Amino acid sequence: MDYAISDHGDAAPLAVKILVAGGFGVGKTTLVGAVSEVAPLRTEEYLTHASVGVDNLEGVGGKSTTTVALDFGRITINSELVLYLFGTPGQERFWFMWNDLVNGAMGAVVLVDTRRLDVSFASIDFFESRGIPFVIGVNCFHGVRDRTQEEIRKALDLDPQVPLVLCDARDRTAVRDVLLALIDHLMAAQSRTAPHPVA
Repeated sequence: MDYAISDHGDAAPLAVKILVAGGFGVGKTTLVGAVSEVAPLRTEEYLTHASVGVDNLEGVGGKSTTTVALDFGRITINSELVLYLFGTPGQERFWFMWNDLVNGAMGAVVLVDTRRLDVSFASIDFFESRGIPFVIGVNCFHGVRDRTQEEIRKALDLDPQVPLVLCDARDRTAVRDVLLALIDHLMAAQSRTAPHPVA
């Protein structure tokens, strides 16, 4: 791993950009806020009558706000690694922003809700088509685990190498475990693509 050297000669931590994506109302803003060591930047606005018929509110009837640009947070994994988290907007009308947010991203967390798995298909397709490594975080709302990991993998048609982690997006430790799974996945992907020395 390469590190930047500060003016004082100390190795500065490696900064890694991570996207947090998924469908509307799956818990992306909550996840970023739960783990960020700084006050997260949020661009939430109240849902209005103007969104009726535009945003699909099925399954998220109690939701009153929505991200209109991005969420931003930071977490220090250790003295050598800092993650910068960028939460993407979930509604289809804001998907055009993903093309800008993905620039420089090393990997992603795709957050899913087992009650509405279909709203996360677009996120999975987005990262697969760009060759960006990702993990699946299954947000178990209120601790409900109504499907097995095998059922979720089959429903999402996941590659066997894609990690899937059950979590609670409100819980800092659970979210940290999802991010650590992504770091492990990124390192494994890097070792698979690294050139092998010629004997």
